[in-house]
Amino acid sequence: MTTQTAPPRGARPGTTPGRAPRPALQKVLGRNPLGWLFSAPYLVFVLAIFAWPVCFAVYMSFKDYFFAAPGVSVDRPWVGLQNYVQVFQDPQVLQSFRNVAVFLVINVPLTVVLALVLSAALNSVVRWSTFFRVSYYVPYVTASVAVVGVWLFLFSQNGVVNSLLGPLAPSPSWLSNSALAMPMIAVFVTWKQLGFYILLYLAALQNVPKELYESAATDGAGRIRQFFSVTVPGVRPATVLVLLLSTVIGANLFTEPYLLTGGGGPNGASTSPVLLIYQQGIQQGHPGYAAAIGIVLMVGVLIIAWLQNRFAGGRDR
Repeated sequence: MTTQTAPPRGARPGTTPGRAPRPALQKVLGRNPLGWLFSAPYLVFVLAIFAWPVCFAVYMSFKDYFFAAPGVSVDRPWVGLQNYVQVFQDPQVLQSFRNVAVFLVINVPLTVVLALVLSAALNSVVRWSTFFRVSYYVPYVTASVAVVGVWLFLFSQNGVVNSLLGPLAPSPSWLSNSALAMPMIAVFVTWKQLGFYILLYLAALQNVPKELYESAATDGAGRIRQFFSVTVPGVRPATVLVLLLSTVIGANLFTEPYLLTGGGGPNGASTSPVLLIYQQGIQQGHPGYAAAIGIVLMVGVLIIAWLQNRFAGGRDR
């Protein structure tokens, strides 16, 4: 028979005999409270730059809010869910969400595929590798206004592309065509930001063991087979990161439609939700309604990001 040893007198139930219970402060701060000191600056930054504005936007979205001069007390009545109801009934808002959906369907897959293929190619280049990597990265660090000027020169009604296509050129032209405006913006953003995602994949490729490629080559696998059997699984975490970043950045599209199509034209075919937030909140003086659009957009992006992280293999199952 086994005998039960009674806990020492005064010991709390559930504690290990011979070990003193941890203080309450240590339970909250952990074994190394100094870590909180080092992370405090970033924590303050997140709370001040992200958490507080989001909370204030939620507050604004439930009121008929408008801006006033500092120190002026004005009445901002509570309207409840009225702004949100209007968001889902406003054709202009619904069109902006459809526009950004078209953008993401084109931009995200194109970004992942091109960045992965080009990074794998650049990783195998021996000569001029630095030159090619810098060449792909230059559009990303170039000012959008300067690059937009080049694209307007290429794709305007009398631009270089239409001159080369001749009778095959679309009418209306690329950026003035309701069916082509948003796809053209998606292609432009993909091209401009591609260098950043190529660098992410190049960093991930350095962690793929070269022995895997040698083993695959020994088994008779060619370059294409090695790419799909070794490279693609080896950079899976980077792929999930690229998916998340391209989705979040694409959902916050503003500069490109503002510059390329003159603020969302033609007839709102390239209006993005963020551009509409700017128009409603700043230009037309409806910040409460604009805040509601922003909250709906944020929730939608969070749901999409969670689904990507769940089904793209971002964690081991």
